[in-house]
Amino acid sequence: MEVIGALLNIVVMVLIVSTMFAAGLSTTVGALWQTFRNIKLIFLVLVANLVLVPLIGWGTAEALSLAEPAFAAFVLVACSPGGPFAAKLAIMQRGDITAGASLQVLLAAIGSLTFAPTANLIFSAAKGGGGGLSLPVGKLVLTVAVLQLLPFAVGLALNKWAAETASQWRASSLQISNLTLLAALALSLLGSWQQIIALIGSLTLLAALIFNVVSFGVGTLVASGSRVTRTTVGLLAPVRNAGPVFAAVAIAFNNDPEILAALTGILLLGLAVCLLLASYLARHRSAAEAGAAQEAGAEPRAPLTSRPTAPAELNPLDSRDVRSRGQA
Repeated sequence: MEVIGALLNIVVMVLIVSTMFAAGLSTTVGALWQTFRNIKLIFLVLVANLVLVPLIGWGTAEALSLAEPAFAAFVLVACSPGGPFAAKLAIMQRGDITAGASLQVLLAAIGSLTFAPTANLIFSAAKGGGGGLSLPVGKLVLTVAVLQLLPFAVGLALNKWAAETASQWRASSLQISNLTLLAALALSLLGSWQQIIALIGSLTLLAALIFNVVSFGVGTLVASGSRVTRTTVGLLAPVRNAGPVFAAVAIAFNNDPEILAALTGILLLGLAVCLLLASYLARHRSAAEAGAAQEAGAEPRAPLTSRPTAPAELNPLDSRDVRSRGQA
């Protein structure tokens, strides 16, 4: 178990760094600026993802009286915004790709600073299973911020001033990000498979289902803009950033197998729910909505059901789509 824990810690560090480095390589300053000019949308997205979604996670865990390990995993997931897979979901649903990718990066960057303090506030206020939990805020903020913000800044700078180098490194960094995400989930499964089996039919998975659906609904309702933009932004809400969560479990809870089991179950079920939502949205886009997305620079894609899902689909950012969008 100690060997698995050590490997998991290494894999999580590579996951965080490679994901944010790939995000920087796949993002242009122009694309970021185009989205960030919409101050109202940014404000609403920040409120939804930094305030409302953590409250939804906390409320769901309290309402179902989850045990302490599941409660801890649930709060950590709910407090970690900016999951890189959200940008890929924007493509799958034929949504607002520039807004989805740019806001995902913004949430990941800000979330590196707010993740630990928000989780600690909930743990200290919780009356149920999380009342005795706490995180080393300073250590976590420093670790996550450095591992996320620095690689993203380097990638963004390379993309701006050394575009050819960025283009050469983009595919490999995305592949490393994909593989390390799969490796982190696999090591979690390997180290806590008995606890994961025990989750089948448990309230933890029911809570994860409720959390993902409600978060998507709230994220969509709170957002502004067209229906395409609102649903794209809505899918940012349930997709949380797994890297900082795994780091928190390692630093604060010494890779507790019960917490890892709950975390793995929550993340896998959340991924499945979000894929289904993206597929549904893609199939129900009207011709007018698809045309509007195309005019805005988002290339309409075939519904998800018409394409096989493979590990390659775990790309946090599709470089061709984001770059073409930012250069439009």
